[in-house]
Amino acid sequence: MTEPDTQGPSSDYVQSLARGLSVIRAFDATHSRRTLSDVARATDLTRATARRFLLTLVELGYVRTDGSSFWLTPRVLELGYSYLSSLSLPDIAGPHLEALAEKVRESASVSILDGDDVVYVARVPVSRIMTVSITIGTRFPAYATSMGRVLLAGLPTAAFETYLERVALSELTSHTVNTVDKLRSAVDEVRAQGFAIVDQELEAGLRSLAAPIHDAAGTVVAAANISTQAARYSIDAIHETLVPAILITTAAIDTDLARVSSSTQGKSYA
Repeated sequence: MTEPDTQGPSSDYVQSLARGLSVIRAFDATHSRRTLSDVARATDLTRATARRFLLTLVELGYVRTDGSSFWLTPRVLELGYSYLSSLSLPDIAGPHLEALAEKVRESASVSILDGDDVVYVARVPVSRIMTVSITIGTRFPAYATSMGRVLLAGLPTAAFETYLERVALSELTSHTVNTVDKLRSAVDEVRAQGFAIVDQELEAGLRSLAAPIHDAAGTVVAAANISTQAARYSIDAIHETLVPAILITTAAIDTDLARVSSSTQGKSYA
């Protein structure tokens, strides 16, 4: 004999909780107001049971009633706040990075600025294109990376000038910027165009492209990038193909960050 495809509720299943949630789900954009009979039919509950759940939700502030109709209050949004407020930047960016990596067939990452380094906080590898393995927590000097250039461009002027005063530029490859003036010029270009392309400055044969990620206030809080082998993409090809892809991705991450920020504010309702 074979096992059935579906199983009933486990011994830990709380039927009253499931019924209460089904009452909440009975309301939607099409049915924002319902009568007791409507809710009973939509949830397959008896009128007496549906009434008890509705009145309990009224007592808790999740539902209002005028005596004949019922409707949800904004307090039901609180049921999702715990999840939304627990989302971190990697959680939000992760699905977008996966879609980007699948689209361009190249590795994609997100990093933040920590001191003078970029630190990887999310990554979707497609192939190993560097001699140094990159994992969450990997650090690289900001001046030699595309994400670093984007994050430096997002600094306030005074903070960036302080960084230039203290940074020690090591020539990691023959292409690495080796003077403060060259670095300043490169960061100014990033600030003007909204993205950074770094050509074999961190490692020979590696080209990378990055764009900023903003919070709801428009402040640069992170950067996303695409890394590729120089043999696969010329600089012109990066401009033509990868730049639009990274800008679409970071714009989508910005939107989700703003949505989560707005959804987790103003939790008190009358």
